Amino acid sequence: MKSVSIITVNFNQPQVTDDLLRSLREVNTYPGLEIIVVDNGSKVNPVPAWEAADSGIKFIRSDENTGFAGGNNIGIRHATGDYLFLINNDTEVTPDLIGKLVQTMESNPKIGMISPKIHYFDHPGMLQYTGYTPMNYYTGSNACIGQFEEDNGQYDSLSGVTGYAHGAAMMIRREALEKAGVMAENYFLYYEELDWCERIRKAGYEIHTDLSALIYHKESVSVGKRTALKEYFMNRNRILFIRKNASSFAFFIFCCYFLALVVPRNLLHYIKNKEYSFIPVFFKAITWHFSNKPDSNYLGYPLIR
Repeated sequence: MKSVSIITVNFNQPQVTDDLLRSLREVNTYPGLEIIVVDNGSKVNPVPAWEAADSGIKFIRSDENTGFAGGNNIGIRHATGDYLFLINNDTEVTPDLIGKLVQTMESNPKIGMISPKIHYFDHPGMLQYTGYTPMNYYTGSNACIGQFEEDNGQYDSLSGVTGYAHGAAMMIRREALEKAGVMAENYFLYYEELDWCERIRKAGYEIHTDLSALIYHKESVSVGKRTALKEYFMNRNRILFIRKNASSFAFFIFCCYFLALVVPRNLLHYIKNKEYSFIPVFFKAITWHFSNKPDSNYLGYPLIR
């Protein structure tokens, strides 16, 4: 039987992480899991209490918040499994989730990464994810398939190749990881898993879904509170993703589209909603690219713990 390493990252949510660990202990049926929890610079270090309560889990403390990619990369470097399953700490598993994903990966060596079907935890039966459409590099946009719909099995036939895995739950084959490398940490938040999928594809693998496997995600169905931090990284990283993955011609068209449509649309939206503080943040996200290369580690935004 193939070994599996579960990796999850905690940031100021010890109770949420406890719920995930309880779910893995009580519900999961896959034997011999290696479970790795990375605390990503939380204000209060929960690792000593966790270690005292459960010696069978690897708990790792980072003194700094290294972002989604950085936190997961810390866990990846400590993982020993044939397959690495990265799941958000605000998820809860179903009994045969891991076994189904491993079985599908084993059946097709071309699969480099796979995600299960995702339901909203607080709305059982409501879909969050059944796959992604391919990226339109001219507009820097794509779509999540099935989101906010009731799950009547209408997308189950789509199991197979998809545009992108979902960052809340993605299993990667170790051989694909060794060829593609870990996630790019200069994204910090948002778009890093999409970029990772692109590199996995370039390494010769496919991105799949297995919609017979299910995980629950506690992310709110309603749109979460908009923050300057989110606004900055969503816009900066949308541009960064296209810079890193599109052709020069496609990037030129994207820049024209972004300047002609996205900039005025966003400015009007900020003004309409009296989100005036977002205007300089938005321009900072754009101008970051004038002085930084695509692989620059300078984030350009003061991160608050």
